[in-house]
Amino acid sequence: MVMPLALLEKTVDKRISLLLRDGRVLEGKLTGYDEYMNMVLDETVERTASADERRLGTVVLRGNNVVSIALL
Repeated sequence: MVMPLALLEKTVDKRISLLLRDGRVLEGKLTGYDEYMNMVLDETVERTASADERRLGTVVLRGNNVVSIALL
């Protein structure tokens, strides 16, 4: 099992996919994070269960909303 902060350290400046508590998926380039897993994503795209897609640009995301993290 990979610890979340170790994964984030390896994925700075790479594209990741985040599953959020409300079912949305955010995909973007991780540019920063902190010890609480708050993250900054650039070039972010939001996808919903109904297959809608929305470009968000730069996003600051609170860590307690994240269910899973995947490297793209």
